[in-house]
Amino acid sequence: MKYILSLYLLGVVLTLLSVFVRLMESLEGLLESPLPVSPWAIRGHLANTELPKGLPDHPSRGVQ
Repeated sequence: MKYILSLYLLGVVLTLLSVFVRLMESLEGLLESPLPVSPWAIRGHLANTELPKGLPDHPSRGVQ
């Protein structure tokens, strides 16, 4: 019975350690970036940098 209890406690400790390590890694990633940017801001920025899709000016139309 003690063997099963010690295995259970070992699993709990390893799980908590894993969660703690992942939390520290994510906090480290947040501290390294200058400004936290949401995915929506990135998508909006990429959408604003696209060229407008219009008809090209052809010399045959007389536009100079």
